[in-house]
Amino acid sequence: MSVSEEILGPDPIDVAVGARIRARRKVQGFSQSHVAQQLGLTFQQIQKYERGVNRVSASKLVQIAGLLGTSVAWLVGEEDKNSSDDQWSILGEAGAMELLQSFSELKSPRARSALVRLARAMAAENEDAA
Repeated sequence: MSVSEEILGPDPIDVAVGARIRARRKVQGFSQSHVAQQLGLTFQQIQKYERGVNRVSASKLVQIAGLLGTSVAWLVGEEDKNSSDDQWSILGEAGAMELLQSFSELKSPRARSALVRLARAMAAENEDAA
């Protein structure tokens, strides 16, 4: 890793691709270990891909897309231009997918609304503290 990469952190494109890989893997119900085994990698390498720390080569991206039942275009954000890369970066944050899964399991519109209000209030409180 170069000095500028260490200072600036992962490239936002790599982070967005990693977030899409993670989201799709979770939708498919695959563990990082399963994906790693299927691709001949370690689960640590999958973790690095998903965080955007390591870039995914073109050949590995094709393999990942095939395993996850999607297209390379979707993984790199070219299939849905209406979706913001920021949304996929957010889904890549720890706990985001679990929160979304829990939200989707709530059947009551009232409970869903309460959860959204709680999250917004906590975010506003967090901004006030900063």
